[in-house]
Amino acid sequence: MQENIHFDRPATMNTLARHLDALREGATTFVAGRGYLCLRRSDLPSCPYPDMVVAFGVPASQINEANGYVISEAGKPPDFVLEVASSHTAARDYTCKRGIYAGMGVTEYWRFDHSGGRHYDVALAGDRLADGGYRPVEMFTEPDGVVWGYSEALGLSLCWVNRDLRFWDRVQQRYLADPSELAGALDVERDARIAAEERSRRLEEELRRLRGG
Repeated sequence: MQENIHFDRPATMNTLARHLDALREGATTFVAGRGYLCLRRSDLPSCPYPDMVVAFGVPASQINEANGYVISEAGKPPDFVLEVASSHTAARDYTCKRGIYAGMGVTEYWRFDHSGGRHYDVALAGDRLADGGYRPVEMFTEPDGVVWGYSEALGLSLCWVNRDLRFWDRVQQRYLADPSELAGALDVERDARIAAEERSRRLEEELRRLRGG
């Protein structure tokens, strides 16, 4: 049975969660933000609270009820963790958290700085677990200033685009829709539904008129 649980996520997570749900139909997918992450529940007092956690093939409902991710209870470390830079957390994100997440066995650890490198030393960076430690993901900078790297865990490229975090789908050759695009699509869908309902109402009225009712 498909069991996709997403909670307390900023708008950026919505498009990622939709994509992963569709890509892994019938599988369990967990996408969350601002919940705790620890090896054991006894570690809660000192554990980090990443900005995004993605895990596949885990008991999503159980994790949701716990309001955080306990690796010993989930059965495996997350496949992907993201930290978003702020002036208060940047130094810790870029230094000790890297060792913490590697020690937990998190497959990929990414860092995003909307300022382009004012808080971190770069706009975007990722690490992939190999032989018990992290190795940097190769990053690229396009002529238009877009910075990107490929996440094997998600099967998507993470991109720093004009201060925004975007996800690039290599198969579809497009960015996943951002929140404003999603809102626009929903507006178009709503307007089309209203127009169809209005046409149906007018047709029913015309039929009644022709029948003399």
